[in-house]
Parts: sequence; structure tokens; C-alpha cells
Amino acid sequence: MVSIEDLRRVVLFGGLTDQMLEELAPMVQTESIGERQVIYEPGSKADHFYSLKRGKVLLEAELAPTLIISLSAIKPGYSFGWSALLPSATHTSYAASAEPSEILVIPGAGFLAVLDKDQAMGYAVMQKIVQILENRLEHRTAQFLRVISKHPEIGALLGM
Repeated sequence: MVSIEDLRRVVLFGGLTDQMLEELAPMVQTESIGERQVIYEPGSKADHFYSLKRGKVLLEAELAPTLIISLSAIKPGYSFGWSALLPSATHTSYAASAEPSEILVIPGAGFLAVLDKDQAMGYAVMQKIVQILENRLEHRTAQFLRVISKHPEIGALLGM
């Protein structure tokens, strides 16, 4: 079982009370992984939600057999594997450690069951999810617009 202090360091759980964190703690496992270890890959069943305790995790997509791009670098305190919070979902990217890392692993169905049972916790977590995903969307939009401005031929292909 993970400590309340470890859970408190997870950005997603920032607004939760100690009592709420104690309710989550029994289902959270800590896993140590080596460098370049694949955590999940596209098409795999999204059964678990993850938060990075130590190290660095990269979210990557394969554009061609010899071309893999990095979508995001996860830092300690941040979460990934959001698909586990959707029914019958699969992962859409690779998640792999960039260095030896420690991750917190939460069963998606169990996490959702706790959020359903404790609606105050569910609401607090969902508010935080919206903030995190809004930030990611703004970041990705800015990246996209920078690429389009530097490569007008891409914009032309998109009808811009």
C-alpha cells in the first residue's frame, strides 16, 4: 500500500482530504520500472491509471516503423493512462520510461467505483481532471499553431 504522503504529491489528488486519500490508498500499488520499459502500447486494454512518483515517462506514437514521436513527457506528480477512466477503452499511444522510474498503479474500475461511491471525492477529482486536460489542450493547440506557422505547406494541405 502507498502512503498518504505519496498520494498527496499527485497533482490530480491535490484537492482531496486525508480521509479521501486514505480511502484510495489500499488500491494503489507502487511499481519500479527500468529505463525504456514499455508500460502500455496502442490498442492494449486500458485497465490501469498511472501517476509518476519518480523518474520520467514518455508518451509516444509510432508514425511509421522507423518514426516514433514523443507526444508528452510525464514528470513526477503527474498522471497518464487516462483511458482507464473510460468504459472498455484501449490505449492510443505508447507509455515508456525514459529512465528508471517508480509509478503508482491504480485499477481503473476500482478508482471509478470509489469516485462513484464518494461523490464529493468524485467531483473534486473530475474538476482537477478538467483543469489538467484543458491545460494539455491549450499546450497542444499552441504546438499545432507553431508548426503550421513554420510550415505553411501543412496549413495549405489543411485548407488554412
